[in-house]
Amino acid sequence: MDIVLLLKAAVMGIVEGLTEFLPISSTGHLILASSLLDFTGDNVKAFDIAIQTGAMFAVVWQYRERLRSTVSGLGRDRVAQRFAANVIIAFLPAVVFGLLLGGWIKEHLFYPVPVAIALVVGGLLILWIERRHKRLYGERDLQGARLARVETIDDMTALDALKVGLLQCLALIPGTSRSGATIMGAIVLGFSRKAATEFSFFLGIPTLMGAGVYSLWKQRDGLSWADMPMFAVGTALSFISALVCIRWLIRYVSSHDFTLFAWYRLVFGGIILLTAYTGWIEWHGHG
Repeated sequence: MDIVLLLKAAVMGIVEGLTEFLPISSTGHLILASSLLDFTGDNVKAFDIAIQTGAMFAVVWQYRERLRSTVSGLGRDRVAQRFAANVIIAFLPAVVFGLLLGGWIKEHLFYPVPVAIALVVGGLLILWIERRHKRLYGERDLQGARLARVETIDDMTALDALKVGLLQCLALIPGTSRSGATIMGAIVLGFSRKAATEFSFFLGIPTLMGAGVYSLWKQRDGLSWADMPMFAVGTALSFISALVCIRWLIRYVSSHDFTLFAWYRLVFGGIILLTAYTGWIEWHGHG
């Protein structure tokens, strides 16, 4: 058993869990972390996507009561039926665009510099959205006033779900952030911060599960039982760190906006671009 390899897998799992549900791009951070750790190869491509299932199971665990009631109520409860339908509707665009564009995007954009550019652009967009939101609503937004058209996820329509699903497709570009695209996009569409954040969590369940299963299937010929310890360590630590992050973020959005994450993206992306331009760090592609 390669201890160094397991340590790298542990770091990658923690990075995935801490970044999957924050608007800072988990894929971007995994590309950067793998470059710094020299953690590359065909198996690593499958590993990076497979450990997202650990983060997905953290959502399942956190919202297990809501998910249980939804499943049990599918035959008779219109609220449960509408919620399940909205998640499916929002999930489908990513399937279509992922199959159409996924290969090209991985070949051309899964590199640190494109990730850094996406981080910076995304940070600027978050700042613009938050300033627009504050101009429209002021501080009332963080004081519990009912301002949103979609106050809870049960207020969503099928059209709302489709729009959020289309926004999620932007996250196919590494560095954009699935959570950032869905949460910030939903806020622009009239969601409350809580509804936008929670629906992003729920939408992550089929999205991350589908991506993980598809990736493992594609790489099945190159995987072996010797890879299992690496996958197990990464997935377990992804679950634990994602669960911590989810619980923190739920508390955070109740009284804060997302400006902090915008500045993080700008600073982090700027450092990557600076080090790449000056040659201080030799960044490698994700291969």
